[in-house]
Amino acid sequence: YPLINPAPEGEIFPQEVLLAVRDLAPGAYVTTDVGQHQMWAAQYLRTGPRQWVSSAGLGTMGFGMPAALGVQMALPKEKVICIAGDASILMNIQELGTMAQYNIPIKVVIVNNQWQGMVRQWQESFYAERYSASDMHAGMPDFTALAKAFGIGGLLINERENLRPQLKKALENPEPMLIDIHVRRGENC
Repeated sequence: YPLINPAPEGEIFPQEVLLAVRDLAPGAYVTTDVGQHQMWAAQYLRTGPRQWVSSAGLGTMGFGMPAALGVQMALPKEKVICIAGDASILMNIQELGTMAQYNIPIKVVIVNNQWQGMVRQWQESFYAERYSASDMHAGMPDFTALAKAFGIGGLLINERENLRPQLKKALENPEPMLIDIHVRRGENC
């Protein structure tokens, strides 16, 4: 899937995150929450049979991390990655404690645009940009500090030149990890 050639500097496009995950973790089992990140994951990741776990169109924000816990427990030798949105992950953030308690080596990749992205996109497209309760910027937690508070590794990536090298290192870490990747705020699916 070709991507418009972004400038080497500037905001990270969310699609770049999924392309990096695809390239750096081939063969991983992938779970998703619900939202734009789910759509991009479906478009850009290549998973084998039974390696894609998503609630599809059911709209269950917060599905990804509990699903990843189940997949990792069933397949302890496999790499499991949860693709989450910054709003969805907050629905079941307490499961970071489960990851820490049992040292479950899931990698949670947050595609963080500081919105309820799919809600914002619909408000933009169908409600003349009358945004209501979809901007998550005010009140957004420091996810890396939150991960560390739960006792797992946390990493913030907000510069393109760091995306692949830091993500590679995090995905290769044998411990549970939460990777918060700040992406372009206004990108649509």
